[in-house]
Amino acid sequence: MSGWTAWRIVPATERADAEQALDYLAEDGFVVTSREVSRDGPWRVEIFGEGDRPAIDGDWTWEVLPEKDWVAENQRSFLPFQVGPFWVHPSHVRDGMPAGLLPIEIDAGMAFGTGTHATTRGCLEMLATLDPGETVKAVDVGCGSGILAIAMAKLWRRPILGGDNDAQAVEVAIENAQLNGVAPLCRFVTSVGLRAPDLAQGAPYDLIVANILAGPLMELSESFAAAIRPGGRVLLSGLLVEQAGMILWTYKRRGFAFERRIDLETGGAWWRTLLLRKA
Repeated sequence: MSGWTAWRIVPATERADAEQALDYLAEDGFVVTSREVSRDGPWRVEIFGEGDRPAIDGDWTWEVLPEKDWVAENQRSFLPFQVGPFWVHPSHVRDGMPAGLLPIEIDAGMAFGTGTHATTRGCLEMLATLDPGETVKAVDVGCGSGILAIAMAKLWRRPILGGDNDAQAVEVAIENAQLNGVAPLCRFVTSVGLRAPDLAQGAPYDLIVANILAGPLMELSESFAAAIRPGGRVLLSGLLVEQAGMILWTYKRRGFAFERRIDLETGGAWWRTLLLRKA
């Protein structure tokens, strides 16, 4: 993004789906990022691009951010860290990994999932607790950067499926699998939920991983229940602690029972990762 102009929407929007609402700007070459500033919002939205300011709907005030090398700035803010048995690091920092860890190389980019957010960290921690013998067939729904599928492939050394409704994210996931040496094990396809033939035909699954948002998790509950084997699990994240009750209620109606959870904080908000088992 070096040389690009950056804008910030001021004040930060209360809309948790701001990035999705503005993703049409990608067709014009813009990059949209959003993150929750504090618990229950607001969300900070930043737009990067060249040329004139993009035209968007909404009564928002704009702030032009200072000119800088945004690639270098992004790299400085993303430092290696350990989560469970994984060592997550950007491509510009490959040294310093403690012995015995599994490296995952991920650069911050146009697909969600560098491991820094509480939702992704929660999923990585939970994956490391699972019995490999009970996760023979696994799928990552809403794979984003592919980090969770890559983690599963490295952890269990077996084929993993992944899908995302954003074709660009699928391309990024494929590239990341190649960078991490697990391209032969990871297959990513463009899919809404499990609708793509490759994902639908993979059922029944032992494990469905979905780190998305509370709304889509509820909408996908029926299809997840149909695609999981008896005794299989769903690993769900992307939800605030206070949203967990409605997720549990929805999945209980589909025959799932609570097994365990992980709560982690990002930006002043507490996020929950849930592991549920199908009866």
